[in-house]
Parts: sequence; C-alpha cells; structure tokens
Amino acid sequence: WNNFGLAVQAYSKRALPVLAWLAALARHHGALIPVRLVKGAYWDSEIKWAQQLGVEDYPVFTRKEATDTSYLVCARFLLSDPVQGLLYPQFATHNAHTIASIHCLSAHRNFELERLYGMGGSLYEAVSELCPTNVRIYAPVGSYQDLLPYLARRLLENGANSSFVHRLIDSQQPAASLIKHPAEQLQNCARLANEKIPVPPQLFEAREGAVKDSGRRNSRGFNINIASDVTPLLDSIGLYHDRHWSACPIVNGEQCKQGDQATQVCCPFDHSKVIGDTIAAGDETASRAVSAAAAAYESWNLVPVAERADCLDRAADLLETHRSELIALCQLEAGKILKDAIDEVREAVDFCRYYALQARQLFGQASAMPGVTGESNELTHSGRGIFACISPWNFPLAIFTGQVMAALVAGNSVIAKPANQTGLIAFRAVQLFHEAGIPGAVLQLLLGDGARIGTNLTTDRRIAGVAFTGSTQTAHSINRNLAARDAPIASLIAETGGQNAMIVDSSALPEQVIKDVLASAFGSAGQRCSALRVLYLQDDIANSIIRLLKGAMQELQVGDPRKLQTDIGPVINPQALEGLLAHRERMHHSATLLAEAPLNEQETRNGTFLAPIVFEINRIDELHDEHFGPMLHVIRYQANNLDRVIDEINQSGFGLTLAIHSRNATFCDHIAARVQVGNIYINRNQVGAVVGSQPFGGRHLSGTGPKAGGPNYLLGFTSETTVTTNTSAMGGNAELFM
Repeated sequence: WNNFGLAVQAYSKRALPVLAWLAALARHHGALIPVRLVKGAYWDSEIKWAQQLGVEDYPVFTRKEATDTSYLVCARFLLSDPVQGLLYPQFATHNAHTIASIHCLSAHRNFELERLYGMGGSLYEAVSELCPTNVRIYAPVGSYQDLLPYLARRLLENGANSSFVHRLIDSQQPAASLIKHPAEQLQNCARLANEKIPVPPQLFEAREGAVKDSGRRNSRGFNINIASDVTPLLDSIGLYHDRHWSACPIVNGEQCKQGDQATQVCCPFDHSKVIGDTIAAGDETASRAVSAAAAAYESWNLVPVAERADCLDRAADLLETHRSELIALCQLEAGKILKDAIDEVREAVDFCRYYALQARQLFGQASAMPGVTGESNELTHSGRGIFACISPWNFPLAIFTGQVMAALVAGNSVIAKPANQTGLIAFRAVQLFHEAGIPGAVLQLLLGDGARIGTNLTTDRRIAGVAFTGSTQTAHSINRNLAARDAPIASLIAETGGQNAMIVDSSALPEQVIKDVLASAFGSAGQRCSALRVLYLQDDIANSIIRLLKGAMQELQVGDPRKLQTDIGPVINPQALEGLLAHRERMHHSATLLAEAPLNEQETRNGTFLAPIVFEINRIDELHDEHFGPMLHVIRYQANNLDRVIDEINQSGFGLTLAIHSRNATFCDHIAARVQVGNIYINRNQVGAVVGSQPFGGRHLSGTGPKAGGPNYLLGFTSETTVTTNTSAMGGNAELFM
C-alpha cells in the first residue's frame, strides 16, 4: 500500500542517512514511501534528554541555520534522480526561502507542500501563483483537552525569535536577512554547534567569566536505545556475569579474611546462581576498625582540602573506568535493570565530583566575617572525627559513595557499613577509593549484620557522627543509641522513607501522567525511598486515567534485569517479598484491585519477583507503613477538597517527595506552598534526583537534612571554628587614617 509514510525531522543529524535507508527499503520492497520532511518538533526535549543521559553530543543540530541547511540537503536528496519512484516528497514548511529553494531544485518533479491550518495562508497564496503544486493543509483533530498541549507547542515553536514566521512579521527585520541562504549564515558562525548550549559532558563545567574551579565534569552515560552505544556496553558487562566475587572487611588498609564463616551471595532474580561470598566482621574486627579510624583522623583532617578533593576526583575517574564491572555487580547483587545500573554508577561519579568541587569552595580558605574596626574574624571548618556511614541496599553504590565521600572530603575518618545484601559492591568500591589515594587507615569497611555492627558503632563513644539512609525505625534506634552515650553529642544525618504522593488534576496531560506514574511507582521495582506510593486522582478524570494505567501496565516486562527488554527486576530478597505479599493479601480484603501487570512464571520462578499492582483506597492513613515494592494505591478526590488532601499528606508524618501533575500554575503553586515535603516535582516523575540540581532529602519522619547532593550537605559533616584577632593590639587599623 503506497500511502503508508512517515515524517523525517531535518534537525536530526541522522536525517540524511535515514532518507537513504528509506530509499533502499523502498527499492527492496518495490514500494513508494511518502516522506514528510519537517524541520522538527520537540527540539528542546531532544536537548534535555541528551543532557539527562550524559551522552557525548546531541543527536540534533543546535543552530537554527544548521537545521535549515540540513532541510535543504535532505530536499535535494528527495528530489534527486536516484530516489524518483521510491520516495514521494512532502515538504512541510512556512519558510518562503525554503519553498523557493525547493522550487528551484524540483525540476518539475512530483512533490507536495504542506502547511498548518491557520498559518502561512498569504505565503501559500503567493506560492500557488508562482509555482502551482500540490498543497496539503493539515490540522489536529480531537477534543480541547487533547489539543491544548499541541497548540501550546506550535505557538512556542513558531513564536520563537529564530522562527521565519516570527521574523517575517517583525517590521525591524530587513527583508534581505529573510532571504539569506542558511549555509552562508552557517559559514559566518565560529562553530557549527551553538556555544551557548554546552554538550552534555560539559553541562556543569564553569562558564566564561565564572570563578575558577567553579565547575565539574558531568558523568558519562549511554543511550541504550542506540545500538552503537548499547552493544559494546552489553558485551563489556557480559564479561563479568559469570565471575565469582569475594568480599571481606577492610581495616587499616588490610583485608580481614578471618571472622565469621563466609556467606554465599545469590542473585535476587535467580537464587540458583551464586555470584560470590562475603565474610562478616566480628566484634573484635569492628573494634579494631574504630581504633584505626581514631588514630588516622587528626592527620587526615590536616591534609589540605585540595588534596582530599583530588582523591575524590580520582575516585570518580576510577568508577568510570570500571563502569562495566560495577554495572554487572549492580545487576547481579542488587537486581537492577540496565538503565538503573548505569544511573547508579553515574550518580556515584557525580557525588565524587560535586563534593570535591563543594569542598574546594567551602573549605579552601577561611571565611572573613564582618566586625568592628581593630578586629579580624575568620570562620573555618574541620572534620568532626570518626563518621559511621550506614548505607542501604537499594542504592548500593551511589548512596554508599555519597555518604563516604562527603565525610572524607570534610576531614573525617570513615567507617563504612553497607547493607548486608550488597557487600560485594561496597567492597569493590572501597578498593577503588583506596586506589584513588584515600589512605587505608582513613577509610574502613565493615561487612555483616546491620543490627549487630550498627549497634556496636552507634554505642561507641568515639563515633562523632552517623550518616544513615534506611528505614525510619532504624533511624530512631540509631538516634537513641547516640543519645544514650556518655560522650560528646554526635551528629546524625538521616535520610529515611516516605509515603510519597502524586496529585493529579483534571487539566493534566494523561499520557504524561501515565508515563510518570509507571516510572515513579514501579521503576526499580518500587524500591526507592522516593517512589510513588499514593496517587491522588481528581474524580473527573480518575476513570480515564485508571483505564490508561491498566493498559500501560499490561506492557510491562518483569524479569531478568540483564535483558535489555526488562522494565522491572526483582525485589531484593525473600524477606522483602514476604512482607509485600502480606500487604497485598490485606489489600485484597480491604481495598479494590484496579490493575496488575502480567508475570511470566517461566521467567520469574527462581527469583523474588512481584507483579506491579494497583489498589484503590479511601484515605492515606489506611497505610500504616511504607511498603517498599511495586505497589501503588489510588485515592479519588473532589476538586473542592484539595486542602483536605494536602492536610492528609502532611498528617501522615512523612515528608520526602511529592509530585504534581497539572497545567494550572495556581494549582501547582498552592500545593507547593502548603505541602510539607523535601522534594516537589511538577509535571514529571518523582524519582532520580540529580546531584547538584535537585538536592535530595526529607523532613519529619523522612529525614533530618541537610540534603544529599546539595550545597549544604558537607557542612553537616564539619565542626566550625571562629578565630577573632584583636588587630588594634598590633598598632590599630591604619585604614581609618586614610
């Protein structure tokens, strides 16, 4: 059927190769393929996605002149002899110069022009007189609710300063500038790329005129939808899938292989697969670790902050060098799908570089404070002593690294206690950190049971502070242990869980809501402290959103996280699965089942898998605990009861993340002003906070602050000292006499 075609966007750097591929496809099938050539929509989204992925460059041109030139190159190809009878050109444009160029290139070949209904009417009247040709007028069809975002997008694109339509109606724009060939304009540019749009690796680097050392290199990522990116990565990761790892405590730079009996480590997605073994630390090993850290603290605290920061930068480079191995470990030990494992390594790298940058800026020199004449006042920061860093299994590399690096660069010695479920990852990370130049005596690693080792650490009077991420109940226990000691008051930096909500009103874009609900509630098998637990839907649109959600959930692939097509991996272990199954059983009796994703028994029979599931409840206080898995609860609300919804969320006691989906700015602002949470996300998902951009952490039952990955985090690991000098005792202030 020779009327099935597609659009090709000229702003894409691969537009011409795509056209060549389509011509070859048409020749192979003996078909005529209509091709609609457009400048391109959602250019800004392409830029954003590339920056989020951390890829090397953009897949689109970043100068308007380059896109216009690309369009003409593609038009020349579509009108050339070799593709006649293979591709039917359809040129969508409102640019008079582009239309004139196509007319000159066409040599009376068959093609059509296209314009948007309501735009370009006078231009196309002139076109029809000068060069009669087929003109198609296209228009969106649908309801107001569906078309509003489309209309807004068209207005933004065609109203942009660089748009031909915008320049045409500008009386100050010389006519000669409108007919200048884009290739000539491009030749006058110093660079093909727009220097105002840094490539993703340089996104956080210092801009021109910025203070020296005010930027950092972005972590490198991958576009796993591009074969040239993902195939070499998968091959490299695959080299580690059958390796056997061993881990043990590291004290004073030495591996402690004498202790409790080694425990086998099995994959959460395949319990028959043993990936390694770990040796737990005994009480004597834990005591030696604290003693070693105590002895190393003072000398490490005196190391210039620039040298400590350099260690972090080297650690970041080593993490990237060993990226494939660490991704494989995240998949095998923590059950992470490829995207999540890549993000895990990237976040760890970003923590290293961001905290190194922050330390240089905050601690590089004393801060001069104002005061009376004849006195100088300086504020300095130093480490507090020994910090115990207790990290969770759901971010076994990123949070582990963030805690450890923040404490170290602030001048503390560190005892790292990772979750018992992910000791292999922590062990490998510490090896790399020592290789980066962090002294073995300064960073100790203790593996083993959290309750036993954690109690030993938090009751030891030599511990000056604890950085903890985990459950609220464990945070309370740590707080009580620290308070009960006859010792200097210790610092507790805690980031705990949340009963996180998303509020959706009737103006929200349904497709965007569904996409963000799936990512927030079911990404990482729901095992994020920031994950969506309660979805509030305005009653007017609840049924339609639920219908879309049901359909979308049927497409979710649950299974082996090593497979590229897998969307959701396993929960961490049988104990976690047992608790989730018990909650699911209670919900079957007390709530209404709305949707459940399919679960392939053949694929999941040997692992701890749980199919994503959605229940409808009446109030958030029906949930007494956080249920750490792919389980979502829906609550309907009336528009006039919005404040009651906010009150319910605040009264839950948690305060970590909240998402809002609405195209009503007043609605968003009202919720953001009243809700008591640490991170608010508007018209996007509520997981995956970016280091340095979205400082992360909650309040109330969800944490103490300061926020991880933010400008104040390092300060929580330091003690402050003020030095006041009576300069008048040395002869007074000479500036007073000037």
